Amino acid sequence: MPFARIIFHFLPSLLIAGLAVSVRAADLPAAFTSALEQAGIPLDHVAVRVQPLDAAEPLLSHNAEAALNPASAMKLVTSFAALNQLGPGYVWTTDVWADGTIEAGVLTGDLVIKGYGDPTLTLERMWLLQRALRARGVQHIRGNLVLDTSHFDLPALDSAAFDGEPLAMYNATPGALVANFNAITLRLKPEGEQVRVTPDVALPGVALTSQLVLEDKAECNGGKDAIKPFFFSGERPVLAINGRYARGCGEQTLSLNLFDAATTYDFIFRGLWGESGGTLSGTTVSGRAPTSEPLLKFASAPLTDALIRLNKFSSNLMTRNLLLTLGAEKHGPPATLEKGINAVTGALKQHGVSTRKLVLENGAGLSRIERISAAALSQLLHAAYRSPLFAEFESALPIVAIDGTLKKRFNGSALTGNAHLKTGSLRDVSALAGYVVAASGQRVSFVMLVNHANARRSEAAQRALLEWVHTTPHGLQPLRAQEPVVDRSIPQGGIEKNPSGRAGGLPAPEGVAQ
Repeated sequence: MPFARIIFHFLPSLLIAGLAVSVRAADLPAAFTSALEQAGIPLDHVAVRVQPLDAAEPLLSHNAEAALNPASAMKLVTSFAALNQLGPGYVWTTDVWADGTIEAGVLTGDLVIKGYGDPTLTLERMWLLQRALRARGVQHIRGNLVLDTSHFDLPALDSAAFDGEPLAMYNATPGALVANFNAITLRLKPEGEQVRVTPDVALPGVALTSQLVLEDKAECNGGKDAIKPFFFSGERPVLAINGRYARGCGEQTLSLNLFDAATTYDFIFRGLWGESGGTLSGTTVSGRAPTSEPLLKFASAPLTDALIRLNKFSSNLMTRNLLLTLGAEKHGPPATLEKGINAVTGALKQHGVSTRKLVLENGAGLSRIERISAAALSQLLHAAYRSPLFAEFESALPIVAIDGTLKKRFNGSALTGNAHLKTGSLRDVSALAGYVVAASGQRVSFVMLVNHANARRSEAAQRALLEWVHTTPHGLQPLRAQEPVVDRSIPQGGIEKNPSGRAGGLPAPEGVAQ
């Protein structure tokens, strides 16, 4: 990838790239190795690092120096850098200018909006922005809507590039102006023998058609897997919703990534503006904001609030915008991917976290080339623990069996409420990293990365290892396991490309990063 930053360390010449060296199974908890064996996952495709937060050495370390794909556990890296570089109270602003005269509620001239990458502008916050604008005397706009996205300097981004699913929300691309996480939300409701489909906000110029077949089924699994949306761009764009819909589903919502960030922002701004009785007579154009003081500076909630949503619900778009924000704040606008990656790696080095095995593409984990070692993730977790901002960092992570992406994981076990962990899931990748509170009260950092075709079958092994950490009296004596001496995914000379274009010969991940 053009802007992927590859950081590697030349291995000693005696090491042979690609050779997998595993610790003895006897050095690992028996329930853990048994679960891996039943799942068909070889030990040399797994990395583990478990270490009490008050200990200098790990309790357990297996394959911890190998550079593996962490999927969305990479969000820990971007979040850590942001919290320490930007500070917990950092806010984004969206600036608005009335480029004309305002009289009796009418702006005669253009309304100019400049974005700085705020990823938290939900529909509710967009409504609040418009309410603040009306409070400043603007109800009707006799001019154009001018959108200034120059704070981000991005190459052309293809939302289908990762896995060929351009409408999937996890593939939404970043932007300086983003509204509602770039989601166009549809409401689906059975009416008679049909399913009525209506957008949450008006989509002028887009033809919406539905050929959903209503099935007389009482059970409902959410209905999303049987719905097939298609979007055809052109002079008159068409959004077609096909598939099957169970009557028992009742009313449901379906969110789609239909447009680039600025186009979605335009639709949502106009839709909400019209709903509140406002009018906008002109077209929407891109342009540059005036150099004068804006009429309105609309601030986001603090960074700590954003990190909670970003990590608990694993938002790729929020993370990608955050990485770009870091780049602009550290190295000056406009934000670029390269600046963002440099800012993140610099923050890690500053806090003693190794970047030798780090490969960053977008900082969100939605990538086939991103890599980090379990040892580096463990270093990061310990650096966060030593920071005065530890409470803010840990509280942003999902809690086992309680909320976020872990709400339905490991239910009915002693782990409930006793671990804050970031999840990661792609095709051929499964990851968990965070903190566990042992039954003894001891706090332990936990990292487990799996890169294998059977990675999705690793939950039983994850549970076994987590339960071992939680229930076994560990004291402070490390259970020393021989470290493997090989980096399987970054051979000498950097990334090795195989015929499939993947890095280091590991299976290609695909799917939703969680």
